[in-house]
Formats: sequence, C-alpha cells, structure tokens
Amino acid sequence: MGVFALFAAIYAAVLVLYDVPAEPALYGAGLCALAGAVLLAAGYVRFRRGHMRRLAALENLLILPAESLPAAETPAEADLREMVRRMKAAYDALSTEADRARRENLDWFTAWVHQIKTPIAVMRLTLQAEDTPEHRDLEAELFRVSQYAQMALTYLRLGEGAGDLRIETVALDGVIRQAVHKYAPQFVRRKLYLRYEGTDQQVLSDEKWLSFIIEQLLDNAVKYTPAGGVTVSVSAEKTLSVADTGIGISASDLPRIFEKGFTGYNGRADKAATGLGLYLCRQAAEKLRHRLWAESEPGKGSVFYLDMRRDRLEVE
Repeated sequence: MGVFALFAAIYAAVLVLYDVPAEPALYGAGLCALAGAVLLAAGYVRFRRGHMRRLAALENLLILPAESLPAAETPAEADLREMVRRMKAAYDALSTEADRARRENLDWFTAWVHQIKTPIAVMRLTLQAEDTPEHRDLEAELFRVSQYAQMALTYLRLGEGAGDLRIETVALDGVIRQAVHKYAPQFVRRKLYLRYEGTDQQVLSDEKWLSFIIEQLLDNAVKYTPAGGVTVSVSAEKTLSVADTGIGISASDLPRIFEKGFTGYNGRADKAATGLGLYLCRQAAEKLRHRLWAESEPGKGSVFYLDMRRDRLEVE
C-alpha cells in the first residue's frame, strides 16, 4: 500500500506540473485502479491456493516424500523448498537410524531375557532341593530378578505401537488365574491371603499385555501389603479390580502414581522401588485402550481398577 501511495503522489505531481486536464487523468487513473484491483485479486487467489497446499504439506511433512512438497513459484520459495527438502532428508536419515538402533536394542534385550531365564531356572531348582528359610528368601529374590528383566523388555516394547498388538477375544479367567498362580509363592511367603472367585467375562484385548498389567498390579499389591491380603474381582461391566489391605497411598501422591519414575512416600520407604511398574501399566492400558485408575486411603489399602469396555476395538 505504501508503494501504491507513492506512485499515486508522483502521478498527481506530474499532472499538476504539466497542467493536464483532470477528467482524462482521472479516467486513466480509474482504469489503472480497476486493472490493479483485478490483478491484486488474482494474486490473492493464487497465494491462497499455494498457502493451502503448503498447510496440507506441513500437516503431513514427516510422512510425505520430499518430491511431494509444493512446487516453488518464486526464487525465494525455491530456496525455502530446498532447505525444507534437505532438512527432511536429514530427519528421515536420523529417524531410520533411530528405528534401527531401537530394533537392535529390542532384539538384544529379548534374547537376553530368554537367555537369563535358563540360569534363573537352574538356581530355582537348586534352591528348591532344600526347603529352608534362606533358600525361600533367595528364591523370592530370583523371582524379582526375573520380573525386573521382563519389565526392561516391556519398557522397550511399548514403543512398538499397534504392530506389537494382537487384539482378540480374551477369556479373563484364564489370564487372571495364570497371574495368580505365578504370584502365589509370594503371597505364601508373606503370609497374605489372595481371594479370587473366577469370572466368565470375555474382553477384546491383547492377552500378553493384559497379563502384564494384571501381574504388575499383583506385584504392587504384594509389595505394599504387610498384613491381610488381596482380593481380585471382575464386575459385570468388565472392570477388573485389585484391592489390597496395605499401607495405602497418600492423597498428594495418588494423582502422580502413574508418572514415569515417581515413587512417592511409599517408594522412598522401599529403597528398591523404581517408579516404573505402574507407569508401564498405564502405558500398556492406553495401548489397549483400557482405562486404569486407583483409589486409596493411607492405612486402609488401595484398589486399582482396569476398565476393559472397549467395544470399538475390532477382533483380528
């Protein structure tokens, strides 16, 4: 607009200096203004179309090939397009390298977890040969080593996305009983009861990830329940609950128990706490589109709920 005003002032000055009649001058100025308005409107339409194409490319920039970037209409746009193309090429290379490294780490950890199971099984059999308090304590520690190794593998697998999921109809009773059987020695060792009456509910889920969540909830319950026990139940609305009579969770810690690395007051009392168990549970639940939350009161125990009513999931 400033340039247009400058040109208009020069035009008017020239007319005044040469004493040109006003009528033809105004007529010519009107025609120029009309032509300028048409060109301006056409330029705006062209700019708007290019702007929309650039916005569409921006929303899908990470997945579009570099050749799909909008064509440049000016030398300046060509320079910017080339800069974006080179940055995207660098990003794609880094992303590919990161995926390769993550896959190698996952493969290594998977192999390591499977390999470590052999010496753990041998040590467990050796300890079971003689039933003494010391051997039972060592066997419990071996169980924790096995669980920590599995937790490390689970942490890496969380980044696999939908490719690591197998959504199908799962009979809850079998999954729960398998987890209960796995943790039964821990309950016996700590002299805690474990109540579960069975269920005929079926849900759409991934059996491997669902089993991991239930095992972690049982592990958490055993860890923070010095007396009493744990009750596992499933409602008619397909909500699993794991209720313990443990030390409970303070009101200030409760909103943060699913955060990565958060241990809270209970974790500070338990020096071995990593703050990863419940975090991985929440991540796995979100992966399955299940809802996980907890209710607790210090000194009166905790209840963890897993809502599995996800009707929009499709069976493979």
